[in-house]
Amino acid sequence: MSTVLVAGATGYLGRHIVEELHRRGRRVRAAVRDRARAEKEGPWKSPSLEGLVEEWAVGDVADPDFAKDLAKGAAQVVSALGVTRQKADPWQIDNLANRAILASALRHGAASFAYVNVLGGEKCPAKLTRAKTAFARALERADVLYQIVNPSAYFSDMMSVLKMAKRGKVHIFDPAIRLNPIHGADLAVCICDLMEKGEKGSWDVGGPDVFTWDELARTALAAMEKRPRVGKIPTWILPPALGLTSLFSRRLADAARFATWNMLHDCVGSATGVRHLADFYAENRDLV
Repeated sequence: MSTVLVAGATGYLGRHIVEELHRRGRRVRAAVRDRARAEKEGPWKSPSLEGLVEEWAVGDVADPDFAKDLAKGAAQVVSALGVTRQKADPWQIDNLANRAILASALRHGAASFAYVNVLGGEKCPAKLTRAKTAFARALERADVLYQIVNPSAYFSDMMSVLKMAKRGKVHIFDPAIRLNPIHGADLAVCICDLMEKGEKGSWDVGGPDVFTWDELARTALAAMEKRPRVGKIPTWILPPALGLTSLFSRRLADAARFATWNMLHDCVGSATGVRHLADFYAENRDLV
């Protein structure tokens, strides 16, 4: 069994990647900050890593001393590493920490490096996506077989819509904008398939169902057994709202800039997977 290094192993997607690699008989080295947390069930019923990992690399990926030998002995590397709700700087994690892991992969001769980016990130003005794009470009220039996967959105991202639906009304910007979010397990299958095929390149991927934001809002309201009440937010409110938020927290303002940009632009990747958002909502409605 060849070893695969998984960075970002405790995130929603990272857990599914580890589970899928284990299912395929691969030996997993998981880079985590906290093993105890990794061995508990993850967000939105993503799997515990207990029993799925052969090697634990416990430490801070932003520490160069920790990162330099992370890939030693690993045949392949996959990174789902990135800032979500943490207070970390996206540039430090999404770009620089991933670069340190790439340097380790190159130093120790890993055959391939798979990276989970974001669809349309090069056009989004958020600092988060600028950091991701910077690393993706560095990976493309590196002397390694690279595989960059750009998901449209995760099912886990769509839980914020279900939370609004629980309150009885979902607020959106443009009801006609389209997206096809994907389940973490389906995306993990896609990534592992690409790793096995050994193809080099970049892929935009999404789930099997394409929604308009209006349809997605109504799907969430139906899951919460609420009548279909969808409100439209005027786009003129964004600049002053983001400006005001940045006075209190630049991190929250950047997260809002990323989220709202995606709500105002089509984010549709190639349809893949077998899991449906309506079922995910039904399975997780009691958690919101």
